[in-house]
Amino acid sequence: MNSTKIRSIGVLTSGGDAPGMNAAVRSVVRTALYNNLEVYGIYNGYQGMLDNTMKAMSSRSVSNIIQTGGTILKTARCKEFRTYEGRKRGYDNLKARGIEALVVIGGDGSFAGAKEFSTEFDIPVVGIPGTIDNDIVGTEYTIGYDTALNTVVEAVDKIRDTASAHNRLFFIEIMGRHAGFLTLNGGIATGAEAILVPEIKGDFEKLKKYLDNDNLKHKKSSIVLVAEGDEAGGAFKISREVEKLYPEYDVRVTILGHIQRGGSPTARDRINASRMGAASVQALLSGESDIMIGLVHGQIVHNLFADTKREKRKLNQQLLDLMDILSI
Repeated sequence: MNSTKIRSIGVLTSGGDAPGMNAAVRSVVRTALYNNLEVYGIYNGYQGMLDNTMKAMSSRSVSNIIQTGGTILKTARCKEFRTYEGRKRGYDNLKARGIEALVVIGGDGSFAGAKEFSTEFDIPVVGIPGTIDNDIVGTEYTIGYDTALNTVVEAVDKIRDTASAHNRLFFIEIMGRHAGFLTLNGGIATGAEAILVPEIKGDFEKLKKYLDNDNLKHKKSSIVLVAEGDEAGGAFKISREVEKLYPEYDVRVTILGHIQRGGSPTARDRINASRMGAASVQALLSGESDIMIGLVHGQIVHNLFADTKREKRKLNQQLLDLMDILSI
């Protein structure tokens, strides 16, 4: 690996927690140590930069965490970091510790803060995408998505059992305020009869056409997955509308909620988080900054923070078409 003048780096997790963040932290710490760098864990995201809650990390600091969900560094929102004065205080604290580079593990909001910080101050920053929504442009994969998807599949499979026993129509709400990736792929994987996602307008009308279909009346159960950010509202609001229009259906609602964020990360999340963690340190050693590490076709790629914000990542149209085909 190429060496640079960087002697010390900091790592933090920001935004919503995601399974696999600990695997990424572990990889960042051990790759830094392997390259004879000091490494500091910054607690509570950007808030930790402002509060100076940082701790030198050793290899043993990240022992026995690769299998755990959440994040050992914790995460928190930090309104003050949105101001120049707040970012300056964070910068001063980093410099006082001798931290010369930063790895940020989080989502697009975290990267927006990282971009602004790296532009204003002389500390290079590299991002690692960590969000169960899998909605960041420039990468086909974000840490935590695979685990969350498998949690959705396991939960929906169990709900299908009770739905079949009682001939019920279940509306199951999936996380995704602005993105339907979990809902779409969860719908295909669980054999859901329909999905509602924020990206598709007018999908409630499409749902009504499905409910009017005679084929539905002969099914033992029906599952509809609803992304929490769908334009028609969440699962409770949609279910009430359906009950008014179709009183013959025995309707039930389940909100999966934060169980989708928890749990031991899958092998895929552990491996890819480890790859991205190592790549982030290697990028800093090569003198890069203001970039996000991504995965495309299974290969590590580098994207400018600015490029990750230029447009919203789109759902795969082929998968949307497949969902329609399989729901008949």
